[in-house]
Amino acid sequence: MLGKRLNSPLLIIDSSAQFCYCKTDLAAASSSIPLPNMRFSCRFSPSVAAETWTSNLSSKQWILHSTAQIENIITSNEDQSMWEACKQALSAFNFSDEEKDKILGKAFGLIHSPYWGEERSKEVPKLKTVNGVLDYLRSLNLSDDDLSILLKKFPEVLGCNLEEELKGNVKILEEQWGIKGNFLRKLLLRNPKVLGYNVDCKGDCIAQCTRCWARF
Repeated sequence: MLGKRLNSPLLIIDSSAQFCYCKTDLAAASSSIPLPNMRFSCRFSPSVAAETWTSNLSSKQWILHSTAQIENIITSNEDQSMWEACKQALSAFNFSDEEKDKILGKAFGLIHSPYWGEERSKEVPKLKTVNGVLDYLRSLNLSDDDLSILLKKFPEVLGCNLEEELKGNVKILEEQWGIKGNFLRKLLLRNPKVLGYNVDCKGDCIAQCTRCWARF
């Protein structure tokens, strides 16, 4: 039976260095089971530290790479003004500048998105297009908080065709599936990509799975 209780470990976290240190003193348990006094320091394993560092580095590299992609296309003053106007249209959702760039970049082909595959041509978004999509989504009883969630899950929605895809797919959901009102709102928050479905392979895959009704 241990003669003394173990001292509580002291945990020290250095967030800037991404390391964790712990120090513990162990007293001798008893005369029959001698334990030397011990002080030791431990850190995250090299693999964990490396993974944390790599993750942070990759995130920064992604932002820099994405920004470079956008800057290579948006070069004229007119294009820059259009881009900034579209970013301003997203201000209601409290996104950072990086998030706005990412959303617009993925929606309009300036940043690669698996959703589009190789079919999406690069274009500078127009404010009328972005506002048209946002206004329509709001008409589906989606609040700005709802739209913030939807845009994070499916930023490409801003680049979908308003008449043929968004309105057409909502019509399908309402008329063929009977999904309306609050049920429609809940569906769009759970699976917003349904707004962009434009093919139905009917079980015979045509390698357009990101935009196929078979996923519904």
